[in-house]
Amino acid sequence: MAQQPIDTSPLYQTYQRAPLVVERGEGIWLETRDGRRFMDLSGGIAVNVLGHAHPHLVSALTDQAEKLWHTSNLFEIPGQRRLAERLTANTFADKAFFANSGAEALECAIKTARRYQYVSGHPERYRILTFEGAFHGRTLATIAAGGQAKYLEGFGPKVEGFDQLVFGDEAALRQAAAGADVAAILIEPIQGEGGIRTVPTPFLQLIRDLCDANGLLLIYDEVQTGVGRTGRFYAYENSGVAPDIMASAKGIGGGFPLGVCLATEEAAKGMTPGTHGTTYGGNPLATAVGNAVLDVVLEEGFLEEVRRKSLFFKQSLASLADRYPEVIEAIRGEGLLIGLKMRVPNTEMIAALREEAVLAAPAGDNVVRLLPPLNVTEEEIRTAMERIENAAARLSPALQRASA
Repeated sequence: MAQQPIDTSPLYQTYQRAPLVVERGEGIWLETRDGRRFMDLSGGIAVNVLGHAHPHLVSALTDQAEKLWHTSNLFEIPGQRRLAERLTANTFADKAFFANSGAEALECAIKTARRYQYVSGHPERYRILTFEGAFHGRTLATIAAGGQAKYLEGFGPKVEGFDQLVFGDEAALRQAAAGADVAAILIEPIQGEGGIRTVPTPFLQLIRDLCDANGLLLIYDEVQTGVGRTGRFYAYENSGVAPDIMASAKGIGGGFPLGVCLATEEAAKGMTPGTHGTTYGGNPLATAVGNAVLDVVLEEGFLEEVRRKSLFFKQSLASLADRYPEVIEAIRGEGLLIGLKMRVPNTEMIAALREEAVLAAPAGDNVVRLLPPLNVTEEEIRTAMERIENAAARLSPALQRASA
C-alpha cells in the first residue's frame, strides 16, 4: 500500500485548498504563478464586489497607507465617522459599530439585541431564534446560532441561547416568538452558504410583525447579501421589510477585512461606553477602502446596472439549464448572488468549471455559487457562459452516452 505523503506545511490543515497558487488579479481575472488565467466567479466568496485591484480602491488604500495605519478607537477616526454617516444615510440604521469580519459583526448584533432587552427591563430575554440551514460565522457563538452539527462537532457544549427553527415553518415561528425569554430573531434574507435560498417576503413580513407584537428585535445577517450583491444596496430593500439590527461585511471592504453592525437608535440604546470594543475595527486603512467601495457602489445608476446585468446572466443560465436538465436543476438567487442547483454533485461541476478556467464556490443543498464582481461586463458574462456551457456539456449524461 502506497504511503500518504507527509504534510510539512506549518499551517493548520483546516482548508481543502484548490491546487492553484494565485499571484495577481485584475478585474474578473486571476493569474496563477505558472501563468494560467481564470475567470473569478467566486469573488473571494462574495467579497470582491469590484473585482481585483480596482484602481479607485488601490488608490484609496495606498494614499491612506502613506498617512496613518492604526491608532485604535481611543481616538477619533475621521474616515470611520464618514463611512458610518454614509451607511446610516443609505439604510434603515442610525448607528454603526465597525469590526473586522462578518462573524464579529454578528457577535456585535447578538450583544446589541441582548443588551437592548437588559436595559429595557427584560434581562430574562436573551435567546435568539434562528433557522436551519443558516450560516452566521465560525466563532463559538455564531456556530451555535447557525446550529449546524458539522460546525459544532468537537468544540464542547453548544453556546447557550440559540434555538433553530425549520426554514419556512410559520406555526413553529409563531409559537417560538411568544417565548418569554426570547430577545430577537436572526435570519439571512437569502441563505448563502445554505444554498442560495431566498426567504419569501411574506415570511419576512411575518417575522417583522411577530417581533413588533412580542417586543423582539429583528436581526438580518447581510454579510453575504449586502453592498449591492443582490442589485440593491442591501437585500432587505427587495422585500421592503427592514430590520432593527443588521450585520454586514464581505463586500463592504472590497477585499479588505471590514465588517459593521448597523442598528436603529432604539435598538442600540444599551451599547454604552465599555459594553463592547475592538482593537482594529474601523481602522484608517479599512475605512478608507470602505469609503472607496461606497464611492462606486452608491454612484447613480450603478445598482441599476447590476440588476440589468444580473437579469441577462440569469436568463442565459436558465436557457442553459433547459438544455442540460440532467446537469442543472434550477437557477436561484437575486442580483449577482446566483446559485446553480445541481443534479450532479456540485463538486463535479466546480471541478469541470476549473477545467474551463472558471472559479466558482460551493454551497449547501448541492448548489454552485456564481459571485462575479458587480462591475462585470456583458462581454465577460458571455465569455463566462461559453465556459459554463462547456463544463455542463462535460457532465451531461446524454452527451457522455452519445460519445460512448
